[in-house]
Amino acid sequence: MATLGNPQETIAVLQKYGFNFQKKFGQNFLIDTQVLDKIIAAAHIGPEDFVLEIGPGIGTMTQYLAEAAREVVAVEIDKNLIPILQDTLSDYNNVSVINDDILKVDIRQMAEERNGGKPIKVVANLPYYITTPIIMGLLENEVPLGSITVMVQKEVADRMQTGPGSKDYGALSLAVQYYAEPYIVANVPPNCFMPRPAVGSAVIRLTKHEKKPVEVKNPAFMFKIIRASFNQRRKTLQNGLHNSSELKISKEEVVNALEKMGLPVAVRGEKLTLAQFAMLSDLLTTNQE
Repeated sequence: MATLGNPQETIAVLQKYGFNFQKKFGQNFLIDTQVLDKIIAAAHIGPEDFVLEIGPGIGTMTQYLAEAAREVVAVEIDKNLIPILQDTLSDYNNVSVINDDILKVDIRQMAEERNGGKPIKVVANLPYYITTPIIMGLLENEVPLGSITVMVQKEVADRMQTGPGSKDYGALSLAVQYYAEPYIVANVPPNCFMPRPAVGSAVIRLTKHEKKPVEVKNPAFMFKIIRASFNQRRKTLQNGLHNSSELKISKEEVVNALEKMGLPVAVRGEKLTLAQFAMLSDLLTTNQE
């Protein structure tokens, strides 16, 4: 079986099966072997590793993963790709393909059964429309994870790793950084994909924290505060929290908490660090109980 990863091989496989790209699945296949090598290297895949790949497409990256890892499970939502994957991965006895929606797969059970409950590594070239739900689902569900190395829209990668004060800083930045250490591995231009996406992409590695960077009494409540403070970016923090349907917090309570923290009462959410959101959450939690 020819190794995929260049345009000629990819076109040959697609023509052989008469495959049509599905807009609804946001399909863009990688056709650059250098980028593939970078992803494998960045994910630190070794012969002991169990890898979950999300969205294998025609199996281009799956072949690279299979060469490097002990075992690979690839989850593909598009049933039209399953026969192609059976063909392109036929030489590898350490790969299983599951035709399912990753949001419905019990990853914890998979880690138990196939990796003795030890942390697994996730690698994916994610469709842009569903990047955030997939990544947040993996992080929030406390699945045993070592790292997630994913290809995402460049703008989303920037958002994940940025800090307070930048225009990209928001609820996603804080959520990702609460669970993991983000590191942008490489920027990837549109011509590395087929079909070419309209925007640039980036490979980002999220290494799960062994210990969370901040302690907070009620993380779910903290994220309600974070979401409320970024829902209306132009508003002050006190207005954002007061106007939120998820919270029942008076302006006085917010002002008192901000004063205790030594912050100006007209501060906006985008100025607060994760540690400050944790402190604010703990100060306001007592009023919610």
